[in-house]
Amino acid sequence: MEHSPERGDERYAAVRQYSLAQILAVWAAAAVPMGVLAWIVAPLLRDQLGGDEPLAQALLICLTAGLIWQFVLVLILLKRELGGLQWSRVREALWLRPPRDPKSGRVGGRVWWWVVPFILIFGVEQLVPSIPGPSIRAFGDFLGSDRGEDFFRGAWGWFAVIVVLAVFNTVLGEELLFRGLLLPRMRGVFGKRDWIANGVLFATYHLHQPWDIPIALVDIFAISYPSRRFQSAWMGIIVHSAQSVTIIIVVLTLVLKT
Repeated sequence: MEHSPERGDERYAAVRQYSLAQILAVWAAAAVPMGVLAWIVAPLLRDQLGGDEPLAQALLICLTAGLIWQFVLVLILLKRELGGLQWSRVREALWLRPPRDPKSGRVGGRVWWWVVPFILIFGVEQLVPSIPGPSIRAFGDFLGSDRGEDFFRGAWGWFAVIVVLAVFNTVLGEELLFRGLLLPRMRGVFGKRDWIANGVLFATYHLHQPWDIPIALVDIFAISYPSRRFQSAWMGIIVHSAQSVTIIIVVLTLVLKT
């Protein structure tokens, strides 16, 4: 694409900066419901469900609902800020624009290739041993177990739930909230270190699976940094989506097993 004549900070013009209290309030509005859904609502729902793996079913339902809530939260906050939800304004306000090279000013085109090394960093993160969580609540462990294989075999309904969860996890939920809404609005409080603060908030948001918080700090470099450097939420969305695509493929192979 052509080189953009825009200044390096012009994308901030479409957003208003949040105060520290507002940043923390948005964080809490995402993190607290996920924690409550995972640790309070899911066990209660488990007792109402029948069939195999009732806790796994309850967790999938509750966490999907929590991620959908994050999308709704973004819409609510954005409508209050913009006065409407016209796509042209939403795209600017959530940094849903092609990445911009901060040195050359080029937008899109070859700049998209910068997503590759960050996907690799994110992939390496997935290979690093993490603090083990309860096997039934650690989704990766559950997928790799005989119980998980039996649960998903032929379960097209639950596969649909996984797809919805993945979409709201990466495109419409977590990433839209943390990299689309919060990150552009944190510079007023954190300055050039806004991407570091954003990554810390994202890691500590995982109250629903706290054993993942330490390893999630790597996302500061794999997701928050490229989103900030190239001023595009698409960088974080694409990098984070690599994990969701992998999960969808693994679950699909289990569903197709006979």
